Amino acid sequence: MSTHVSADQNHLAWDPAIEPVASVGSGDMVEFDCLDASNGQLDARSTTETLDRLDFERVDQVTGPVEVDGAEPGDTLQVDLLEFEPADWGWTASIPGFGLLADEFPDGHLKITRLEPGADRVEFWPGVRIPVAPFCGELGVAPETGPLSTIPPDLHGGNMDTRHLVAGSTLFLPVFHAGARFSIADGHATQGDGEVSGTAIETPMRAVVRLTVRKDLHVTGPEFLAAPDPHAALRNGPRYATDGIGPDLMTAARDALRRMIGWMGREHGLEPMQAYLLCSVAVDLRISEIVDVPNFVVTAHCPVGIFD
Repeated sequence: MSTHVSADQNHLAWDPAIEPVASVGSGDMVEFDCLDASNGQLDARSTTETLDRLDFERVDQVTGPVEVDGAEPGDTLQVDLLEFEPADWGWTASIPGFGLLADEFPDGHLKITRLEPGADRVEFWPGVRIPVAPFCGELGVAPETGPLSTIPPDLHGGNMDTRHLVAGSTLFLPVFHAGARFSIADGHATQGDGEVSGTAIETPMRAVVRLTVRKDLHVTGPEFLAAPDPHAALRNGPRYATDGIGPDLMTAARDALRRMIGWMGREHGLEPMQAYLLCSVAVDLRISEIVDVPNFVVTAHCPVGIFD
């Protein structure tokens, strides 16, 4: 059995008080039509000036919630991610006051990217082609208490922005309330680990999932089985990497990102804003070392194959 949830059936907080828009049986499929993270405020014709009119009280809405019959507190909701179909456009932005280097990129900047249906890669900047790997950044159930903002993630899921949750992956979420009450949104055509500018290639998304109640499994926070990465040869092949080293992980991450932006300018002629946005959609931030106190290492990895 399949149920459809439309884009206008959405909410702006994670809250167990929100009534479900649909009820399904365990093992049923659900198709969600999701607006982009701006809640439809941006479109393919938008410009940087449009960011000035963005109403942040309306962003990061999620579609749902959908009640799953038989789900009870202490159970696990298994979410099989079956299909993700992005729109034919997406946006990436540096939004004032938001992002890992917000203090160094105080001016807003919006980039619209055209997405060719079925294409394996997309041109982000001239001569820079990155792999398409659509997923939804927001996936979650009703939290133990609410209301909670949809912007930070938590144990119920939420805005996890985990690029590995593509079609073929399976997510496991703890159930805190009867029916679980699952919601999803925040479509991304592709993203790097870390989403450093605070945005990926944001896009409206059609998402199809299967929701199954697991009485035999009891997780206490999100866990997932990741699908094989079809772009593994590119992402894990030749890479240029820059390190940030120090006693604070956030400072080390910022230093690694600064060095990557510098390399992109030095080697590929990208302006700092161009490099910053490219890092958000194609570069992976990873913890390389966390045990040799007092200093830790965070590394930014850029696949060299994205450059023509």
